[in-house]
Amino acid sequence: MRITLLGTGDAIGTPKIGCTCPQCIHAKTTGEMRLRTSLLVENKGFHLLVDSSPDLRQQLLRNGSPHIDAVIWTHGHYDHFMGFGDFYRVQHIPQVYATPPVMNYCAEIFRFLTFEKRIIQPYESFCVSDITITPFIVKHPPAYTCGLLFDTGKSRVGFTSDTNIDIPQRSLDLLGNLDLLLLDALVPSNVTIHKHMNYLDACMLATRLKPKDFLCVHQSHLLPWDLPHLGKDGDFFEFS
Repeated sequence: MRITLLGTGDAIGTPKIGCTCPQCIHAKTTGEMRLRTSLLVENKGFHLLVDSSPDLRQQLLRNGSPHIDAVIWTHGHYDHFMGFGDFYRVQHIPQVYATPPVMNYCAEIFRFLTFEKRIIQPYESFCVSDITITPFIVKHPPAYTCGLLFDTGKSRVGFTSDTNIDIPQRSLDLLGNLDLLLLDALVPSNVTIHKHMNYLDACMLATRLKPKDFLCVHQSHLLPWDLPHLGKDGDFFEFS
């Protein structure tokens, strides 16, 4: 299993349009960016896209233009599903996995596209290309949102998607013995956002769950580039 961070930014992305903060100046000067958060999970030639961000076209071009076989939507916020329309006239529209409220909302937006809809339920595992995937509920008020656990039998990767620190215990119980944990970390530790974790929240949760490694994603332009444990666009990880 190979996991690539297609994007590690928030809904605004970095650089933010019109911003002259140090992080945005760095991005404009160096070309380093934080595209909207999305993952590519590959196994045995199968390409699974986790969230279809508004930067999807750019993300796929940057990563070799893979054919996407399936998509999972974690929740119905613009920055996590609106890029799905980029598949139009590019490839066969991939099948989509989502929980009922997420599928109902997002599929209505894309009613002009014909695609296979696969309903999943939180805490009920399903298998895609020999990867067992378990959705779990997180807390991202007011949006119904699920994180995801990927398990090959030899390796385990967790992705919280967007959430604050108050993740249900039933969900946390799934996230033991992880090889990698990908965590929402929107803002610096001195800033509180009620529906997201800040950097300190993410680090504290990782300390509690004790994965072999962890990285923060869904980062805003407020986070300095040189903090430890920040994922970067294009980072990838190989697992057995």
